[in-house]
Amino acid sequence: MKTIRVGLIGSGFVAELHMHAYRRVYGVNAEVKAVASRGDHVLDFAGRHRISQVYRDYRELLQDRDIDVVDICTPAVLHAPMIVEAMEAGKHVICEKPFTGYFGRSDDPAPIGRRLSKELMYERVMTEMAATRDRMAASGRLFMYAENWVYAPAVAKSAEILQKTQDKVLFMKAEESHSGSHADHAARWDMTGGGALIRQGCHPLSAVLYLKQVEARARGEKIEIAEITADIGNIGDSLSPEDHRYILSHPVDVEDWAMLNLTFTDGTKSTVFAGDVILGGVRNLVETYTSGGILQANMCPSTGMVSYLTDENKLKDVYITEKVDRKTGWQFVCLEEEWTRGYIQEIQDFMECVALERQPLSDVDLAYDTIRAIYAGYWSAEAGRRICL
Repeated sequence: MKTIRVGLIGSGFVAELHMHAYRRVYGVNAEVKAVASRGDHVLDFAGRHRISQVYRDYRELLQDRDIDVVDICTPAVLHAPMIVEAMEAGKHVICEKPFTGYFGRSDDPAPIGRRLSKELMYERVMTEMAATRDRMAASGRLFMYAENWVYAPAVAKSAEILQKTQDKVLFMKAEESHSGSHADHAARWDMTGGGALIRQGCHPLSAVLYLKQVEARARGEKIEIAEITADIGNIGDSLSPEDHRYILSHPVDVEDWAMLNLTFTDGTKSTVFAGDVILGGVRNLVETYTSGGILQANMCPSTGMVSYLTDENKLKDVYITEKVDRKTGWQFVCLEEEWTRGYIQEIQDFMECVALERQPLSDVDLAYDTIRAIYAGYWSAEAGRRICL
C-alpha cells in the first residue's frame, strides 16, 4: 500500500494532538513528512516528532510534490483561504474547526464584534462559504473536517445505538465550557470569528447535527434545521480583578457565554451551551433523549479515574486534566485524552478515506451547517428574535 504523506500547517496545541493520533494509525501507511510554521518553536516541534522537513511558509509546503494531504492546524481566520489553496494545489485537506467565519473587511467599523451587524455577518459568511465550497468541489480533492466530537467513543456509541434502535430523537442538550482560552487571539472577533459560541460551541453543535443526521438516515427521514434562537453575553465584564483571577477570559469584542436553541423540521429540539466562565476543568457533554430511552455521553468530566491528592509540588509533571487551576483536592483525571475525545479515531478515519477514496464521517456538509447555525445564532441574539433557515 502506498504511504500517505502528510504536511502539517501549524505547530501549536492542536498540531500536538494530531501528531499523537498519526502515531497510532494502523492498517494504513501514514507519515507526517513536513510541517510549516512561522515561529521558531516549529524546530523543536519537528525535532520531537521526527518530522524531516520544516517550512516557514505554508505555500512552500503546498509545492512539495511528495505531500498527499495537508492538515491545517492554524487560527480560524486562515482556514478558508488555506483550504482552497491546498485543494487547488492538488492536496487532500484536513482542517480543524471551525470551517470558516466572518473576520472583517477593510471598511468595517472596529471592533467588528461590537459594531458590525450580525445579520450582515451572516449574509457575508454564507456568500463566502458558498464560493469556498464551489472551489473545493471543482478541485476534485477530498475535504475532511476535523470535528473530533463526531469520533469521540461516547458520541460514536450514541450514533450506533440510534442506528440500531431507529428511535426518534426528541431533544438533545450539549455543552463545551471551561474557564477561558490562554490564546490572545481568542479575545478578538477578527481572529476567531466570534467568542465562546464558535470556539467551544461548534463542537457540541456539530455533535448534535451529526446525531440528527444519523437518526434521519436510520429512519429514512429528511431532517434539517428549521429555526434558531440564541442568547449571548459577557458575564466576565461584571467581575472585579479579584473575582477574575481564576477566569482566563478577557474578551475584546467577543462573548464569553452563549446558548443556542435549535428547532428541526421534524419539530424536535436541541440546546447547545458554551462558556468561558466555568471553573473546574472542561465540560464536554451530549445528552440525547429519545422515544426509547436516554443516552448520556460524558467525555469529560469522567469518573474513569477520580483522585484526591494534597501536594501540588509533587504533581508538577503529572497531567491531570485540561483547564484546572490546581491538581490537588478531588479531581476527574483525564485518561487517554486523545482517545476519549476522538482525535485518534478521527485521524484513523481520514487516513482510511484517502487510502480507500471514500468520504469521512465528518465532512464539508457538517462543517457548513455548523457555521450557518452559529451565525444565525449571532443574528438571533442581536435581533432578539427567532431566525428561520
